[in-house]
Formats: sequence, C-alpha cells, structure tokens
Amino acid sequence: MLDPITLGLISLVVLILLIAMRMPIAYAMILVGGIGTVLMNGPFTVLNQLKTLAYGQFSNYGLSVVPMFVLMGAIASRVGLSKALFRGANAWLGWAPGGTAMAAIAGCAGFGAVSGSSLATASTMGRIALPELKRFNYSGSLATGSLAAGGVLGILIPPSVVLIIYSIIVEANIVTMFMAAMIPGIMAVFFFLVTILLYVLIRPEAGPKGGAADRAEFIAATLGVLPVVGIFALVLGGIYGGFYNPTPGAAMGVFLVAVYGLARRSLSWVDTIESLKETAQTTGMIYLILLGAELMKIFMSRIRMPQATAEWISSSGLEPMTVLILLLIALVLLGCLMDSLSMILLVIPFFWPVLVELNGGLYAFGPDTGFGMSTEELKIWFGILALIVVELGLITPPVGMNVFVISALAKDTPMIDTFKGVMPFFGAEIVRVVVLIMFPAIVLWLPSVL
Repeated sequence: MLDPITLGLISLVVLILLIAMRMPIAYAMILVGGIGTVLMNGPFTVLNQLKTLAYGQFSNYGLSVVPMFVLMGAIASRVGLSKALFRGANAWLGWAPGGTAMAAIAGCAGFGAVSGSSLATASTMGRIALPELKRFNYSGSLATGSLAAGGVLGILIPPSVVLIIYSIIVEANIVTMFMAAMIPGIMAVFFFLVTILLYVLIRPEAGPKGGAADRAEFIAATLGVLPVVGIFALVLGGIYGGFYNPTPGAAMGVFLVAVYGLARRSLSWVDTIESLKETAQTTGMIYLILLGAELMKIFMSRIRMPQATAEWISSSGLEPMTVLILLLIALVLLGCLMDSLSMILLVIPFFWPVLVELNGGLYAFGPDTGFGMSTEELKIWFGILALIVVELGLITPPVGMNVFVISALAKDTPMIDTFKGVMPFFGAEIVRVVVLIMFPAIVLWLPSVL
C-alpha cells in the first residue's frame, strides 16, 4: 500500500500528464479523483459519494448565477453591443496614434463587463476590430496582440464567472469580490492604454492615426454606448446597492440585453435558441468541471495533502511573501496547460490552506509576520491576484488560448507575431501584480467603504 502523500503526488503528476495530453480537465479530475479514492478506501466509497455529490454540488443556490451571466454574455455577443462599444470608443480615441488599438482595448473592457468571458470577448471584439485595424495599416503584432490581451479583461472586470467560482470555493461574498475587482480592472485598462501609447512612440509605423470622427458620427457613436453603460449600471449598481443579490441581478442583465436586442431588431429567434444552446453547453461544462474538482478535493482531503503542503511550507522557513510569489508563478506556469476556470478549481483548494496557515499561524507571533491582514481580507486580496495571473495564462506561450482565438481570425498574421505582440501587455500585467502586492489597500479599499 502506497503512503498517502506519495499517492497524492503520483495522482497530481498523472493529472497534469492527462491534461497535457489534451484530455478534458473534467474527465481527468473525475478519473484521478475516483481512482485515487478507490485505492485509498475501496470502490463503495466512490459510489456512495456519487450518490449525493452531484445533487449536493449543483443544488447550491450560489451557482444559479452562473447560467444567468453566461446567457447574458451569449445574447450580448449576438445583438450588436460589441459594435456599439467599439464604435463609441473609436470615436473618442481613434484619431490618436495607436488610437484604434486603444479603442479595441476599451471595447474589450466594456464587452467583458457584460459577457464575463475572456474567450468570448477576444472572439467577438476580434471580429469587429480587426478589419478596422487592418484598414488603418496597423502592424500585425500590435493589432492581434492588443486584441488577445484585451480579451483577458473579461475575467476580472465584473461580472466574471471565474470570480464567482473562486468566491464559492473560498466561501467569499460574491458582491464583495465584485467590488474588490473594480479598481484593479480599471488599472488593467489604463495600463494597457499606456502600453499601446509607449509602443507607438517607439514604433510610430505600427499604429498610425485613424480618421477623426465628424461631429454627427461622434454624437451618434457616443449615444450608442449609453444603453451598454445603462445595462452595466443597472446590473452591478443594483447588486452593489443591495436591491437584489447576484442571481436576480444577472437575470435583470439577461432581460435588459434581450430588450436592447429586440429594440434594435438584432435579436432573432435563431439567435435566442443559439444563445440558450451555448448557455446549456457552457454551463454543463462548468458544472462537470465542478464535479471533477470536488472529487479531487475529497480525495486530497482524505490523504491530507493540502494540510501536509501547508505544514511543509510553514515549517520551511520561507517568508510568507516569498511563498505568495512562488504560488503566483506556479499559477502562471499552469496557465500554459489549462483554462482559467479549471486552474482556479484545481489549485485554489491547495493554495488557500497554505496562505491561511502562513497568515493566521505566523501572524499570531507578531505584527511583522504573515501578511498583516485578516483571513477575510486575505481571501479578497489573494483572489484578485490569482485572477490576474490566471489572465496571464490566456496569453502565455505556448498555450495562450486568446492568442489561438485571435490567430484563427487573423489568418494573415503568423502566430509568433501575435505572441510577440502580447508580450508588452504581459509586462504591463506583471507591473500591475507588483503594484497590488505592494499596496493591498488598492484591492481592499472599495469593499471597506461600500
């Protein structure tokens, strides 16, 4: 009989190998978690778990917000919201050097706030913005790189499905996490705009000026953005204001986006059916991953793997901040193998006990040890940091999913050029992580005042 910790390490290696071989993450976790439990406790234990586990997981009211936000994003991608956002941003920014790329970033931020999905943001805005970027002779690297990077804004800017799942895992308040993500999300947009500005200052030919909009076009484009701003304000404003919790808020968002599409006559029955199908497929995938993650979590808990990891790290003598940085680097590397949701579900149950041990265990011995914050504050701060580095996995070689999405749209731009184009934005994200590590109050301030 293998030692439990040895069995746990072997299971993790097998899981990573299965994922690297492109087995769907949900199946890989179900297989490894199930077989591991059989080896430890016999087949009847797994059968007893499966008897109630799926119902126990999926009947959680907190998860009901997921299909609502997914449906909201699915409808939004079909009713012209992305076109209105890009047109409005381009009217304000397109006249400047690199302005059309800046407009693409602004459009990605706006659409990400409605859809909550990075891949959907990259795909939808890519179809809208790429023809304009090509029309103004932007370099392939800057055009595709800015869109791939802009897509990652969908993860952090509320509402975000990944942020909701993180909140459920660590038992954080979803509304509080949405509040905490606002300022870092705005920082991301600002840093990306500055990155484009610096890029075109160094290489002016990469981002020529676009045409300035005339007065009528400027007014029309600006007015076209107002419905999107209104939807965002009513959904998140109502949630933050306590008028409704996230699930009714998401349902309100679905209703408002559908009304917008009907008013513009851009939402057909075919679009509605396709949106529902997409929602069912995406939600089913998320729920299956949740089931696999729960099986893995139960197996690892039975062999005390998270506790053993926390005890080993806390006794290693490493400073808490050093451990945090190593964990964040691990998340970036894992992002090369799996998607953001799978990564959060797989690693947070391991990483979170380690941080709690370092924060609570060490901080008890003096004010200069640990992270110097309560467990609730650490939960919020680490969640935002984790989501930012998870974002990086979407643009990190060799498996940056956003890069693949944009490359499929920009067939005349080699993928290597797209990876080169995202590297300045990768650097901007690293700067943002450093700033948030040095100044946790940036994350914690808004939840504390609201």
